[in-house]
Amino acid sequence: MASKLLASASSTLRKTLSTKPNPQHFLCRLSSSSSAAAVAADPSPADSYEDANGITMKGVRISGRPLYLDMQATSPVDPRVLDAMLPYYLSRYGNPHSRTHLYGWESENAVETARSQIAAIIKASPKEIVFTSGATESNNISVKGVMHFYKDKKRHVITTQTEHKCVLDSCRHLQQEGFDVTYLPVGSDGIIDLHALRSAIRPDTGLVSVMAVNNEIGVIQPMEEIGSICKEFNVPFHTDAAQALGKIPIDVEKWNVSLMSLSGHKIYGPKGVGALYMRRRPRIRVEPQMNGGGQERGIRSGTVPTPLVVGFGAACELAMREMEYDEKRIRALQERMLNRIREKLDGVVVNGSEERRYVGNLNLSFAYVEGESLLMGLKEVAVSSGSACTSASLEPSYVLRALGVDEDMAHTSIRFGIGRFTTEAEIDKAVELTVERVEKLREMSPLYEMVKEGINIKDIQWAQH
Repeated sequence: MASKLLASASSTLRKTLSTKPNPQHFLCRLSSSSSAAAVAADPSPADSYEDANGITMKGVRISGRPLYLDMQATSPVDPRVLDAMLPYYLSRYGNPHSRTHLYGWESENAVETARSQIAAIIKASPKEIVFTSGATESNNISVKGVMHFYKDKKRHVITTQTEHKCVLDSCRHLQQEGFDVTYLPVGSDGIIDLHALRSAIRPDTGLVSVMAVNNEIGVIQPMEEIGSICKEFNVPFHTDAAQALGKIPIDVEKWNVSLMSLSGHKIYGPKGVGALYMRRRPRIRVEPQMNGGGQERGIRSGTVPTPLVVGFGAACELAMREMEYDEKRIRALQERMLNRIREKLDGVVVNGSEERRYVGNLNLSFAYVEGESLLMGLKEVAVSSGSACTSASLEPSYVLRALGVDEDMAHTSIRFGIGRFTTEAEIDKAVELTVERVEKLREMSPLYEMVKEGINIKDIQWAQH
């Protein structure tokens, strides 16, 4: 029965892909597929159910599936990517490391094709790509692996205060082992000071790690300039490019990076697969963080998951072809959203540089509004207040704090993530719901009343009872 369902799904996808691509059509297909999968899956937990009146989950009731505007957390798999993956689940299921039969050979060929596709989008050699489980693992290998390998001579790491949590935690782990770490501050626009970077480099600096595109605020760092400084001092340069891949042009030679972390599920590929670019000339060495069968040149042991790798490669090839079109379309949607919100609301602040940012990331703070109330009020729009890795915390974003954003404004930040399948209708609905909720919350805010009356809240001396 399962094989018939999968065969039917595969056939449907092929018919879909034989026609002219239509993102809205793909979304409809995805939605109906999700519904079918939900029926086939195990019954929902007791606190989750769906009926004619809507969906209830975790005590929250909504009229239907929310609009999805959280593309920095993850993106939907492009149906064309899924179509490339399906054969490696159903018929070409060999282990790519099996060298004695056809099943292994065809899987190995598929893995090497995907390696070439990923290398092409960052202008690298396929021999410089190592497959991992995702950007978090790639970051761990880069930061800890490099410093452990060169530990006799290099004891100092430079990074920024706005890095992804896995880079910061890897650096803290190194500090516990006796390494020194410099956390560079950023300006109010989220960009690092290149003079501060130059001044921080020491003779024993073993690595500089700077994220290319920030996951919370979308700011793009001056990668070529950072790479040039690192080359001048002969210091390896690592970048977490999970949010940059497929969204801005990447050239490992121009950026002069030694290591680059990549992720599949941020570019409409599958979850659970990533890659690490490792420069061959001049060669960068790392200490493996996992022991095993010595796959991926001994850097990342474990069976390479052929279907996931094939999907990652297909996603990269699609991104190469459609990057320019996607950028223009997403820019128009982002401008539409920002302009319409600003037309109807005052006290709206864009967090991070408006000039140097990826257009699909719109991080806004709404003055005089309580952040958690705003987020919970937007049940019909899937958005977040920051990184999905730290969104369970009620503390204000450490990224926004590093920018110098006031704590009350940091608490009101919402990250809208716009992507390939986002429509104008979804943007307009999200604007409508956001404006409606902010206005309702401000009606209940005594602070907003005081501001409208011309009182400067910062001048008030609050008494404690």
